[in-house]
Amino acid sequence: MVIVDTSAWIEFFRRDGELKAKLALKSLIDEYEATLCGPVEMEFLGGARPAERPKLQAWFDIVPYLSNDQKLWRQAATHYGALRAEGLTVPWNDVLIATIAMESGHRVYSVDQHFDAMAAILPLRLYVPGYNGGFARE
Repeated sequence: MVIVDTSAWIEFFRRDGELKAKLALKSLIDEYEATLCGPVEMEFLGGARPAERPKLQAWFDIVPYLSNDQKLWRQAATHYGALRAEGLTVPWNDVLIATIAMESGHRVYSVDQHFDAMAAILPLRLYVPGYNGGFARE
């Protein structure tokens, strides 16, 4: 499974979004490999226009959801500290998403450079789409 970050969902739903991201996310959905977590849902739906929210929630209703608990937040705090010790400051929400991925054994698909930077320091596995955005197994 692949946790799809907010940045990829934004490109997917944006009319003039990046085609590569649109194709990659479509292939993840078609292969039943896309998954969702709370921080992504909050970030994406929280930024959506109220009139668009029901349509977007309907999309999210069909994507598997990863839940988490308090221990995950503590692990995210540890990861945040490790990143800061290396001189990297990223949004805490991205660190939480990365932590959920690492703890669940999933990859992350993002078009946000923060995840590339975190993967250079943490054992975070990133999803790289295949040819023409097709699904790429590990």
